[in-house]
Amino acid sequence: MSGYLKNIYIKVLLLSLMVFPMFIGGCAADKEGGFSIYLTRDDIPPSRMEALSHVEIANSPLISEDDVIYYNVQTHELKLTPEAFGRVSELDVPTSGRSFLVCVDKSPVYWGAFWVSYSSQSFDGVTIWKPLGSELAEIVTIELGYPSSSFYGGEDPRDNETVLQSLDKAGKLITAISLDDIDKLPSSFKGYELYSWQKAGEWHFTLITGTNRSKYMEEIVSEEDVISEIGWIKVHVIGIEEIKTVMAKLPPGESVFWYAGLMESVSGTDLVLDYPPQSVISEIEEFAAGLGLELVVP
Repeated sequence: MSGYLKNIYIKVLLLSLMVFPMFIGGCAADKEGGFSIYLTRDDIPPSRMEALSHVEIANSPLISEDDVIYYNVQTHELKLTPEAFGRVSELDVPTSGRSFLVCVDKSPVYWGAFWVSYSSQSFDGVTIWKPLGSELAEIVTIELGYPSSSFYGGEDPRDNETVLQSLDKAGKLITAISLDDIDKLPSSFKGYELYSWQKAGEWHFTLITGTNRSKYMEEIVSEEDVISEIGWIKVHVIGIEEIKTVMAKLPPGESVFWYAGLMESVSGTDLVLDYPPQSVISEIEEFAAGLGLELVVP
């Protein structure tokens, strides 16, 4: 080989060595993987899913890992990008549900069904309720059963280790959100309930989402908080200024029913729900009125 051809050969070889790693890197970056939610390829209805030994996923995910802002382990809420939330909101979901598969690296881990809140059909599996209206937060919740969790049968798959590890690796997993993480608490159809009691000379307060059911004393006095941007709220604080801080996060016009005086005590303690002195009640009433809240003290 002449010296001229040898120089050309060396230059081509060096150029190929430089380009090849770039090509490999580009392929790796385009690889699909991680947490995702797919529809079924053949749009298999929920009523047929359990009878099938194998189900193919659709060509592309409805929700990819990049679409997830966070997954809250405590509430099983997925906060999505506006684009992904829009796709879920616009999804065609019949009253009999639409099947989906929760996957990691395109491998199905568990299945469930998108559902609509006006359906008259119950379902005993995992559900994601299709958003209706214009929610302030782009959040969907992976729930159990429809119309309530009492219809669910079997084990809870939402804490699957493979799924949580994938989300954690991507930096999308949170164990809970705190009051400082949100500007406003969500509106509650039945308002909020406020409970108070005295312990070691200090006044304790719990603000909790209003429901038809009676709350348990252990539930009320528990110091574990549950805070959702769209759903269940249970916040425990100590001190008048702290409960004011919590109430300041409620939407104007929200109703708060202050319950106390229950005679049942917590097992092993002498805790009894009670109202603070009238001067404290008046102070909190005035503060609530300034926020535009309806504080009801029976």
